Amino acid sequence: MSQHQRVVIAAPGSGNGKTMITCALIRALQKEGLSVRSFKCGPDYIDPMFHREVLGVPARNLDLFFTDEEKTRQLFLLENNADISVIEGVMGLYDGLGGVSDEASTYHLARTLQAPIVLVVDAHGMGRSVIPYIKGFLDYDSEKLIRGVILNKTTKSWVSMIAPLIEKELGIAVLGFFPKQEGLVIESRHLGLTMPGEQEQLLSRIDEAATVLAESVKLSEILRISEAAPLLQQGIPMTVPQIKEVRIAIAKDEAFCFYYEDNLRLLKEAGAELIPFSPLHDDALPESVQGILLGGGYPELYAKELSENESMRTSIRRALASGMPSVAECGGFMYLHEAIVDEAGKRYPMVGAISGTCEKKERLVRFGYASFTEKQPAFLSPGSEIRGHEFHYFDSTQNGADAVAKKPTGKRSWEACHIGENHWWGFPHLYYESCPDFVTHFVDVCKMY
Repeated sequence: MSQHQRVVIAAPGSGNGKTMITCALIRALQKEGLSVRSFKCGPDYIDPMFHREVLGVPARNLDLFFTDEEKTRQLFLLENNADISVIEGVMGLYDGLGGVSDEASTYHLARTLQAPIVLVVDAHGMGRSVIPYIKGFLDYDSEKLIRGVILNKTTKSWVSMIAPLIEKELGIAVLGFFPKQEGLVIESRHLGLTMPGEQEQLLSRIDEAATVLAESVKLSEILRISEAAPLLQQGIPMTVPQIKEVRIAIAKDEAFCFYYEDNLRLLKEAGAELIPFSPLHDDALPESVQGILLGGGYPELYAKELSENESMRTSIRRALASGMPSVAECGGFMYLHEAIVDEAGKRYPMVGAISGTCEKKERLVRFGYASFTEKQPAFLSPGSEIRGHEFHYFDSTQNGADAVAKKPTGKRSWEACHIGENHWWGFPHLYYESCPDFVTHFVDVCKMY
């Protein structure tokens, strides 16, 4: 096999089945004895976590809003010695920033990585009309990256009739099909998957899907397609200091589990030792730590348990009051409030470092990408900006006003975040590679604590 062989699993839009096909493909390739690495296009935390925890494959995000093309290629190549990389797309193949640009789209990533694309098409309820439907995507493919099609939610008998027509009229290989099977559905929450720990017999479901895929899709053709990807220049190897200069407590449990792998890597490269702790189950912060990192997750689902763990809430509140440096994003930001109010209106006391409450709204709040600049330089170098993404149904009565957030398309902007020399708290999930100064400053102030 060629070095860095790779394939992008894309679709015309969300809901076409690319997540299930991706999981089944990864598992089928594992059963063939291949080492697999997965990547998720876009800011989604849950799919990579699913791949890591359920399928046991290294998984990271690649996002061309967060990093430029060269940096994105280097992140793809970083410590990537797998036999094959499977890259799961986001939304529709050509859907980029604001839904009107192809920037940061799955296609933009495929073009950047020179990666061939397998298009997953939900053919349920379609007949011959699937041909012009696919043709439209092929006509828009300026780089001729789409190398094959998988017809999803359909039958063997129909595919045996339509596949020859597709191949004859469009010149694209039909790699197979995946039948509609209710028992193989992975449940959804919001726009992402449910947490891996909440699902029963997940691996057995994926095993079953992998068996179905291996019988109905030509794995050998997918491997051949992936092998045709041209070589990319090797990336710079990761360098992790042998001596850890600072200990940072990182919240990791059922309520707090959303972390970009490259964010954690940058912290380690800067000399941080990340010490996991559980705001749900532990009594206090780990001993001898000099900073706190509270990531995103679903604290609203565990509000009662978090509230009842008063000793942990007190431990964090006292540490912050003493000046311990901290970063809190989305769910972690919610946890720092005086209270979280659930959908039934019940109030659950939280840490109390922020004078305000978080309550459920009817729709997503400030959803999507944004860049953040400080009004007065405190955590970042003057003139720096950091990029991130928001995805939350809860909102705060005290969102903060120390940064200006701006959408990448249009003119919309707003005030955001609580920022000081030793803390950055807010709803955005930040991507540290977009501004490595963020990591440098955080680790430096932790050293001085």
